[in-house]
Amino acid sequence: MTKPAAAPPDILEIFLQPGEFYFGDEKTRIRTLLGSCVAIVLWHPKLRIGGMCHFMLPHRPRDRQGEALDGRYGEDALHMFMRELARSGTKPADYQVKLFGAGQMFDHGAKPRRHVNISERNIEAGRELLERHRFQLHGHDMGGVGHRNVILDVWSGDVWLKRVLPRPASAG
Repeated sequence: MTKPAAAPPDILEIFLQPGEFYFGDEKTRIRTLLGSCVAIVLWHPKLRIGGMCHFMLPHRPRDRQGEALDGRYGEDALHMFMRELARSGTKPADYQVKLFGAGQMFDHGAKPRRHVNISERNIEAGRELLERHRFQLHGHDMGGVGHRNVILDVWSGDVWLKRVLPRPASAG
């Protein structure tokens, strides 16, 4: 096991809520808590810049097309990343990319589903969006049950993941 890289003394800690996006430099730590949502993590190993998004749904509703970019939607979050890459003069192939989340938050048991499975849609959308924008996926932890804590240390590119399973229902 490797020793974690030392944090800069003046670290900026960012906590992403659902729908938020952040792209920063080597003095940044970005963290989030995911359920059925997805986080895309980008890190540039030479420049030590990177970011994370926390999207809730793959695409914005048709009646909201044409509005400003909104990080709640995976498609918009990828456009936000592309805007940051343009500003930094970098390209998708320069980045290490990881994908996390889309956990089932409720145990559906053997009951048939009558609703759209947002976790499965988010997994498909995350992978498809990265491929469409020519990012190469370097790692992932997707699906399953429960939620995830995800942390990106931009100074080192280290990504920390903690999976938390739901508590079993108590017998009444």
